[in-house]
Amino acid sequence: MMRMTDWNAGKLLEVSGSYWHACTLHAGVKLDLFSRIEAGDISAGEIAESVGFDVRGVSVLLNALVAMGLIDKTGSRYANTTASKALLVKGSPQYIGYMLMHHHHLVEAWSRLDQAVRSGKPVRERGALDDEERESFLMGMFNMAMGIAPHLAGEVDLSGKRSLLDLGGGPGTYAIHFCLANPDLKATVSDLSSTQPFAEKTISGFGLSGRIDFVPCDYLKDDIKGTYDVAWLSHILHGEGPDECQTIIKKAGSSLKDGGLMLIHDFILNDTSDGPLFPAIFSLNMLVNTDKGRSYTESQIKEMMTKAGLMNIKRLPFKGPNESGIISGKL
Repeated sequence: MMRMTDWNAGKLLEVSGSYWHACTLHAGVKLDLFSRIEAGDISAGEIAESVGFDVRGVSVLLNALVAMGLIDKTGSRYANTTASKALLVKGSPQYIGYMLMHHHHLVEAWSRLDQAVRSGKPVRERGALDDEERESFLMGMFNMAMGIAPHLAGEVDLSGKRSLLDLGGGPGTYAIHFCLANPDLKATVSDLSSTQPFAEKTISGFGLSGRIDFVPCDYLKDDIKGTYDVAWLSHILHGEGPDECQTIIKKAGSSLKDGGLMLIHDFILNDTSDGPLFPAIFSLNMLVNTDKGRSYTESQIKEMMTKAGLMNIKRLPFKGPNESGIISGKL
């Protein structure tokens, strides 16, 4: 984390203008330029002609992506770098374009952060997602979880567990990898009905439709159906206020069998709420986009779990990207 004494005019200007780089990347992904040049070396004119874009616009964007090290250029011909082939071409198992598009859809709200700070209210209506934004969000969560879940599933001991609830599980990525790592485990992904097509497609793609089902549920309004050995709550608390989080944890706890395990995975702040950097910045993302959402401290999450009747509450050693962590407790 950069300290105040490290700041100078150059670094301030670098941070201030860093959105230029982000917007350049977002445009390349939104226009699917990396997929368009994947077949082989191609010129800006050939790309522009094939899709009806302006050749000047395509040339300027491609050259900026070359300058960023995301595309190679030989003469007037462009080709993907090794990283771009893996991460930015649709169809690649490592593709993260959906998450980048989710970031793109947040830019407009972030540009009005000052308004959110003045009012304490979001500048974007919750739930106002069109189909493209919903796909980017859900599949972006899949992108990110795919980078974490396979490793995490091997670190979390679920031996002897037979049933898992993935509450607010989106496309079901964590449920999938917990089941892959634990052959005797069955799982239920529970989320809004609008998520169901994405989840079922993802689950089917891993050949796990027989072991993972989907149950539509609004966890703030509906009771949770069934009883489980494990309740997995990944990145859902930060979208809600403290009272709502307490309700969610209580409901999830009530779905556990005696001795059941609850695992809460989120971006966790230190107990003074001023670090680590990503959870602190992420709280601003929740400010501009939600009524009450925020990052929570380890102590706050543990207190909520205690109030819900959980015991043996502890922080697990796992440390994910962007300071995500896991807190466990038993009923």
